Amino acid sequence: MEKRYSEMTEHELKEEISRLNEKAKKAEQMGMVSEFAVYERRMVMAKAYLLNPDDYKPGTTYDFIDESDTFTIEYMNGTFAWGYRSNSKEIEGVPISLLKNK
Repeated sequence: MEKRYSEMTEHELKEEISRLNEKAKKAEQMGMVSEFAVYERRMVMAKAYLLNPDDYKPGTTYDFIDESDTFTIEYMNGTFAWGYRSNSKEIEGVPISLLKNK
């Protein structure tokens, strides 16, 4: 039975990220776009568990790592920040690993 990311040690998370990265590369090389996207999303989630949620503060606006949008945190729930993207009026949750910490 596989462990949840929340139950893994830092070392186990880094090994998982490495394993997922290899699988993502193979899927990309084989043109398996959907499978590639799944591995990418899992890596993002695993990376979120390597970060400290206390470093991300409600009311603060952060830049996304690979996007031009910004994200203003309304509240935190574990490794997810809930808030608003750029000028959107719709609340959404994003893993903190997608946000640049200042």
